[in-house]
Amino acid sequence: MKLNKLLLGAALTGAMALPIAANAAATIVIVNGNAPGVGFNDATPVAPVGGNVGTTLGQQRLIAFQEAANIWGATLNSNVTISVLATMEPLTCTSSSAVLGSAGPLSVWRDFAGVPMPAHWYHGAIADKLFGADLDPGQPDIRARFNSNLGQPNCLAGSPFYLGLDTNHGTAIDLVTVLLHEFGHGLGFSNVTNGSTGAQLAGFPSMWDPFLYDLSLNKNWEQMTQAERQSSGINGRKVVWTGNNVTALTPSVLTLGTPRLAVTAPANLLGDYLVGAASYGPAIAAPGVSGTVMPISTDGCAPLSAANALAVKNNIALIDRGVCGFTIKVKNAQDAGAIGVIIADNVAGTPPAGLGGADPSITIPSARITLADATLLRTALKTRSRTSSALKVNLGVNPNQLAGADTAGRVMMFTPSPYQSGSSVSHWDTSATRNLLMEPSINGDLTHSVNAPEDLSKALLTDLGW
Repeated sequence: MKLNKLLLGAALTGAMALPIAANAAATIVIVNGNAPGVGFNDATPVAPVGGNVGTTLGQQRLIAFQEAANIWGATLNSNVTISVLATMEPLTCTSSSAVLGSAGPLSVWRDFAGVPMPAHWYHGAIADKLFGADLDPGQPDIRARFNSNLGQPNCLAGSPFYLGLDTNHGTAIDLVTVLLHEFGHGLGFSNVTNGSTGAQLAGFPSMWDPFLYDLSLNKNWEQMTQAERQSSGINGRKVVWTGNNVTALTPSVLTLGTPRLAVTAPANLLGDYLVGAASYGPAIAAPGVSGTVMPISTDGCAPLSAANALAVKNNIALIDRGVCGFTIKVKNAQDAGAIGVIIADNVAGTPPAGLGGADPSITIPSARITLADATLLRTALKTRSRTSSALKVNLGVNPNQLAGADTAGRVMMFTPSPYQSGSSVSHWDTSATRNLLMEPSINGDLTHSVNAPEDLSKALLTDLGW
């Protein structure tokens, strides 16, 4: 049985099919859906860049698409051609943010002849592979749209797509990496069960659901009620992928050492608390920094008063988020003698996001904790002296836990609270280290590999049946 997941947004009149990578294990065809003169047909002259030999903007875009298709095609195994209807077109933009692109299956299927797991939805491309023939001849399998205005003054100004093939993108955004990410969604790396409401598509689970396991409920998504799935979708860093192929390769990809705030006293607060690491200062590492937590009475945006400086000297400062940048707060605490800084979030949500900013003069570690955890820890600070409190912590790592996995070595999925439509449940968690292709944001250090030891994208697709 077939369901159309997406509707075509443009007519295929005049479309052109381009065969890709004749020696690939799977053949991926890009169907150019742009009208003459725009997108892939833009005749603006350009100089070759980074191994991309195209001499017009449209040619270079197509070559970059072919490169991404070749990488996936060489990795997958199917005797059925995979067809991607693609366009470069204006997408949502401001001067400081932009939608880079999107892709997804045009249809999903269940209960076709030879299906390994009946009564589950499969993306069209993998359903064709498992069936051994095209279930919907003449129709594309994946729809992909990418932003043609990126880098212009009104569209993430100064950050265009890099069209080279060599990952030497500098401060630009590597188009091949973005394409690999979005094609991954179209090939199967996404759930068609609604993560926001928990509702299954037409009453049937997705092939994604049996592998999505909630550590709080001790159930996978197929075993849950709709209400439980809705709750699980915002259960930050408590939902993991249980597929054998991913789990077997995870130790070769992720690094040991998960950042955490370990409370060592008082007894009623003992345990590990989630943290968001800082992009500046020393990385959180073993053995970390241990000490007494002391709050300050201001927002930390100005040099600390004598009383606050006395409180944080040789201690770990607890400072509320807000008013000024994180680096300003941490630098002021460092100048007052603090050995570390905990930033308490000022809005509800979990897991805690990282701390952005840059300041090479910062030499002490810092991290963010959630508003809920900060409120809990402050109960131990109600009674304190001017220089000490009962709250003792270690800001370091769990050396036995892979960064981005649970203690059993299963990779965590992205399930923040509040729910993020289009990102939640269908990406790896952002705590993964090294960075992974299928995290919700494109990181600058990604390679063009979808395989271990650089990445786990192909392993997840293998779990699904690829």
